[in-house]
Amino acid sequence: MYGRGAIALGFRNPPEDTTRTLDVDAIIPLSEADVLRADEKFWAAQAATNRALEKDGLYITHLFEEDQVFLRRNWKDHLVAILEPKLRWLRLFRPATIDLILTKMMRGDDPQDMADVAFMIQHDHITAEQIEAAFAQVIIPDLVELRDAFKRAKPRVLELARSREA
Repeated sequence: MYGRGAIALGFRNPPEDTTRTLDVDAIIPLSEADVLRADEKFWAAQAATNRALEKDGLYITHLFEEDQVFLRRNWKDHLVAILEPKLRWLRLFRPATIDLILTKMMRGDDPQDMADVAFMIQHDHITAEQIEAAFAQVIIPDLVELRDAFKRAKPRVLELARSREA
């Protein structure tokens, strides 16, 4: 999972705002996309879950294939298990913090996303050098809007990392 749900569940002492997210965002590895696309039981379960959660204003949405999200090429090698809450039938993972930061750049320098980036940089002591290395490895979907968003977010994310180091 990624997005605010990954921050709320995947970090100690997350910002209170992240715990109020109403949806779950997930990244589908390309190696699993065709199987999942064809799995009618999965889509029926998702629809049933959304119906059950609707009364509370919650939902499962934003199921993106990995090539639709800003990530490093080897992102799957660095997944982080989400251990809380303890779940009986479900295992949750989030991308490594550096990859999660990249996903937060998809809306450019959006203030909410940049606040989430600032939290992650502080929490995991991410350096400007690590950020620059991730920028060199990121795969950006071939959409002008996403390339523009990345360009807008890049200086802000570097500034956040540098300010932590100062």
